[in-house]
Amino acid sequence: MSDNRRVGTVSRGIRCPIIREGDDLAAIVANSVLEAAGSEGFSINDRDVIAVTESVAARSQGNYATVDDISYDVKRKLGDGTIGVIFPILSRNRFAICLRGIARAVKKIVLMLSYPSDEVGNELVSLDAVDEAGVNPFSDVLSLEKYRELFGVVRHPFTGVDYVEYYGDLIRECGADVEIVFANDPRAILRYSDVVLNCDIHTRARTKRILLASGAKTVVSLDGILNESVNGSGFNEKFGLLGSNKSTEEKIKLFPRNCRELVADIQKKIFDATAKKVEVMVYGDGAFKDPQGKIWELADPVVSPGYTDGLIGTPNELKLKYLADNDFKDLSGDELKSAIESKIRAKSGSLVGNMAAQGTTPRQYTDLLGSLCDLTSGSGDKGTPVVLVQGYFDNYTD
Repeated sequence: MSDNRRVGTVSRGIRCPIIREGDDLAAIVANSVLEAAGSEGFSINDRDVIAVTESVAARSQGNYATVDDISYDVKRKLGDGTIGVIFPILSRNRFAICLRGIARAVKKIVLMLSYPSDEVGNELVSLDAVDEAGVNPFSDVLSLEKYRELFGVVRHPFTGVDYVEYYGDLIRECGADVEIVFANDPRAILRYSDVVLNCDIHTRARTKRILLASGAKTVVSLDGILNESVNGSGFNEKFGLLGSNKSTEEKIKLFPRNCRELVADIQKKIFDATAKKVEVMVYGDGAFKDPQGKIWELADPVVSPGYTDGLIGTPNELKLKYLADNDFKDLSGDELKSAIESKIRAKSGSLVGNMAAQGTTPRQYTDLLGSLCDLTSGSGDKGTPVVLVQGYFDNYTD
């Protein structure tokens, strides 16, 4: 380790202009990073990572759709009668506007909510309350009346919203009848309808498989709605409505498309300007869980919908504290430092199963970096939709 190298990984939020539809995002990102480097006095290095929020990627692409576009696609794929809408997350930003479009398409919705929480950890009720009520969430199907009898009105601790009431009122305001039930077995919806829209994110393939094997007539997941353009709307061929966010009361911003082309363009622009090969990714939600609210952040279908090839893979690292406490427990000072540096330089091949690598969390680079970048950029008014991460791939010997 060089004597003058005292800093490891650095994550910087990069301020950018407000991005609008039709903007050359690759040029804006590259220029913003280069201007930041010039004003702050840092250099761009090989294997630096430039990360761009999915929000500005989608906005620059104009990847928007209206509530009526959602309604049109739901009606043509599931009909306009009674449908089961199951396992949505509890979110005004993420799902409520999608539900508005769904409700406009049909006569009745049987809304089946998972309990005690949704897929990403938003609680309808606490697990303790479920235990106290003597309810088995794995098998018991609750009507709205039974739910109210057992738990009353429960408001989300962060938003103050009773999502049971909120979703029910929203559906009725859109002109559809609604029946609300609570269950965790997807097959429970078949008592009410054999036409189902399953709205879970990470478990969607399993849910769809179970329903079709159990006799459902039609099953469509959220990734099957707006997976192609409707009357000139935006769309996402891979994820459909998954990863979408509310834009206005009548419009949603979809998950961005063609991210591979975007990251390659940014990489080339930086190389042309600096002769340095950086890695680039588009990121949405990080993949982490809030210990207080118990909410898992990942409401997007993936952390990163596009990235350059250098971000493929997982870390292959040794645990320094393991080496210090075990292999070299009798060494100290420069002798310990030299021994650890030699061990790091000598590592080869996969370290999976090696005790000296235990606890190093071999998650995908894009998931780890996306979490770092999501926390750096925030989701509010920081004005830094681009993050520059430096030194991420360095180790103790660099």
